[in-house]
Amino acid sequence: MHFPPFLALFVSGEILDLVGETGPVAKVVLVLLLAFSVISWAIILSKWSLLRRAKVQSGRFVRAFRKAQRLQDVGAVAEQFRPSPLVGVFESGFEEYRRQGGVVGNPIAVQRAMQIATSEEMTRFERNLPWLAITGAVTPFIGLFGTVWGIIDAFHGLGAAGAATLRAVAPGISEALITTAAGLAAAIPAVIAYNLIGGSIREFASRGDDFTLEMLNAVERQPVPASYRGVETTEVRR
Repeated sequence: MHFPPFLALFVSGEILDLVGETGPVAKVVLVLLLAFSVISWAIILSKWSLLRRAKVQSGRFVRAFRKAQRLQDVGAVAEQFRPSPLVGVFESGFEEYRRQGGVVGNPIAVQRAMQIATSEEMTRFERNLPWLAITGAVTPFIGLFGTVWGIIDAFHGLGAAGAATLRAVAPGISEALITTAAGLAAAIPAVIAYNLIGGSIREFASRGDDFTLEMLNAVERQPVPASYRGVETTEVRR
């Protein structure tokens, strides 16, 4: 079976041989880039799993919310949709609604409570996300440092050999190319994931704002409690 030249290096194990032949500085650079890459991939996988579950549960929660006749019915089953950020938004608004005695005396307070909850949920989603931006910005320069060091080694080998031969410059050039490739391999997935995950989080923030308006409409449609109607009737008679 024929492989592209780059993949053939991995299959044949030549990449490992090249890494083993690099100098101590290049090895330190490669270990550092590997650490950045491992941490970034751990964040990427955990965020994708979190966002995927949140998207599924948000759809289910919204359907349950729209079918319910009373907010109390939604509050009773909201916990089972917990991965969804809309659950926290709903609970904050519902708690403020209950503080007002089940009557929308101050809808702005309900809206503010839900907006604060939306901000808190987005902050939770964005936790550790800046690491991907740091990886995308820093690792190419770390790889570039290894590149420059490899070129220095190449010229040093050239000067020591006293002749411009491939054997004299090959080790330094290989260090330069390997560290450059490693820096790009760590940076490219981090940059792509940072933008995709950031877009998904912004979408959740927009859905939280839309749900806030939908929740306010539902609150205004809630029936006035009998105890409150009795008090209101008494005051009118007076």
